[in-house]
Amino acid sequence: MALPDPLAEQIVRISKDAGAKIMEIYERDFAIYEKEDTSPLTEADLAAHNVIVKGLEAISELPILSEESADIAWEERKTWDKYWLVDPLDGTKEFIKKNGEFTVNIALIDNGKPVMGVVFAPVLERTYIGIDGAGAWLESDGEMKPMTAKKHSAGETWKVVGSRSHQSPEIKNLLEQLGGEAELVAMGSSLKLCLVASGDAHLYPRLGPTSEWDTGAAHAVATAAGAKVTVLDPADPLAENAPDLTYNQKESVLNPFFLVSA
Repeated sequence: MALPDPLAEQIVRISKDAGAKIMEIYERDFAIYEKEDTSPLTEADLAAHNVIVKGLEAISELPILSEESADIAWEERKTWDKYWLVDPLDGTKEFIKKNGEFTVNIALIDNGKPVMGVVFAPVLERTYIGIDGAGAWLESDGEMKPMTAKKHSAGETWKVVGSRSHQSPEIKNLLEQLGGEAELVAMGSSLKLCLVASGDAHLYPRLGPTSEWDTGAAHAVATAAGAKVTVLDPADPLAENAPDLTYNQKESVLNPFFLVSA
């Protein structure tokens, strides 16, 4: 099946081109560097960044904010109404561990809102696509299928995306507030948000640091699938009418804590 927007088709192609470049490096020994914040950076991040930027510049004149070219002054960024938000390789630690749970992420942001997003997992061969007002799809095994987030039903076990290694007191508090049984579902990178979009989890509470490029593409997928991505207050994690998570509305590119909910 063809996507309803030709631009989305082009973004899928660019993400897959970047994924192919990543896989060339993934399947051999690779260099690991350290960023100033000590997080690992591999040559695959940089190779994918170059492929994506070249691809986007060939089809669009919009500005690009990528994790690997993030030193753009706020004075310039705040004038952007519409731009591309890119994380060339989200889940660098998963890449280094070689567990396959890393992604290529390309989002189109329009006035603070992600209106199109593609999340491609090269090892898993899954592509998650979201288009505001048109829907969300998962491409896997050569098939393109629509996705819809699934709300929790009374008596059903809550499926909550969480950490493999530990639960924070805030997460324990949220699980207690849910009532009933809760099952933690573990996943790496931006695939966490996609689990809610695909109906494989009900909630993803994020109470740790993330940057806007970590979430933009998967945010678009989640909301196109009918989920909500809202700012999370640890003191009241299930608050009604929490504000939506927004982009490029402040100088810092760090996200507040947030909750993805079906």
